[in-house]
This record gives sequence, C-alpha cells and structure tokens, in this order.
Amino acid sequence: MTRASLFVTCLVDLLRPEIGEATVRVLERQGVQVDFPEEQTCCGQAHYNAGYRTEAKALAEHFCDVFANSENIVAPSGSCVAMVKRHYPELVGQRAAGVASRCWEFTGYLRHVVGVEDVGAKLEASAVYHASCHLQRELGTGQDPRAMLARVRGLQVTEPADADQCCGFGGTFSMTMADVSTAMADAKLERVKATGASVLVGADAACLLHLEGRLRRQGCETCVMHISQVLDHADRP
Repeated sequence: MTRASLFVTCLVDLLRPEIGEATVRVLERQGVQVDFPEEQTCCGQAHYNAGYRTEAKALAEHFCDVFANSENIVAPSGSCVAMVKRHYPELVGQRAAGVASRCWEFTGYLRHVVGVEDVGAKLEASAVYHASCHLQRELGTGQDPRAMLARVRGLQVTEPADADQCCGFGGTFSMTMADVSTAMADAKLERVKATGASVLVGADAACLLHLEGRLRRQGCETCVMHISQVLDHADRP
C-alpha cells in the first residue's frame, strides 16, 4: 500500500480545512494510507519571500525533521511544494534532498506516483480553471491539474486566454502592493466572468482565497473550489 503524509499548509489548516479533508478522502479512495504529522508548522515560504532567511531556514530544518521518515509528502498547494523542492536546498543544503524529492503537489502525486487520472469524480457544472504561478513556473507541472479535471464526468472546463496569468496574490505582495494586487485580480476576474462558468477552480488555496475575496466584494456568487473538492465529488454511498 502506498503511504503519504499530508502537508496541510497554513492557509488550508487555518482558513480552508475542508480542502485538506477533501484531499485526504480522494487519496484514501485511491488506496493511499494517509498520516498527518502533528508537529508540522509553516514551511517558511512567507518568511523566505519577505527576506527573513534566518527564520525561513529554521522552519525548513523543522520541516525536514518532521517529514524525515515520510514515504511521500503530499500538499494541496503548488506554492508550498515549490518552496520545499526549489528553495529548501538553498536554505539547508543536502539535508533537504530527501524531503524535496518526496514532496508532491496533490494532483502530481495522483498522476505520477499513484498512477491515476480518473478518480471517479462527477460534477455537472461549467468551470473555468485558474493556473497558479508556482505550478506553472516553478514546478513545471501545470498539466497535472488539467489532466485530472479532464477526467471529471459532467464537468465542462474552460480556460481564458490568460489562464496562466498571475492572480495578484503573491503572499505579502497583496498587502505591501495592495492596489496593484487588486487590479491584477480584477483583470483576471473580468475574463473569468466573461466565460459564464458557474465554478472557478484552481490547485492553490492562496490564489483561490484572493480571487474569491474579490468576487464577493463585487457581489458575484461564482462558486470557488479547490481541485481536491472537485475530485471529491464522486458517485459513492
């Protein structure tokens, strides 16, 4: 049996725990035995991006300790996985090699480790997909969520021309450059709304929180779903 440790990420843990729950259900239905190391904390991405490298290094070292014995590490967030795979080697050197090689974004793990694209999901809806920057640019695995969505029965997926354009979140960028961040989100959402889709779906909770916040402020009720929640829509008792 394949085993995986859930790396839940801060935003999912604190603001969208339902994404973590959906992630676990989908994995378990595919025969993955999931555990949750309770000692896990922030991966340090926010600190790293803000220039606090000493603090980020301490968190990276802790992460390596917590997940040292995990067969695989799975997270519903491309940005946090990119932090581990791309930036931990800079922070903690060879110590990061083991965890970096075993750390997977959720859909990438399903496709490349479990070896499945069709998880039996069914959702009768029209959806527009937002491609998050870290999946596209840092991990280079932007096709993994697309491949999984293509196998969801009843789901009609549209991508606007700027599907891979940044939503404007960028972590602390959304606070330090709020006007620019908001303008980027609004430009993205104009194209999302133009598709007429009833669901906005993505693979990173941070992007989705940012975009959903703008949608609600505009009085738009478009349903916003993480891909784990879409894949969790299965015909089952």
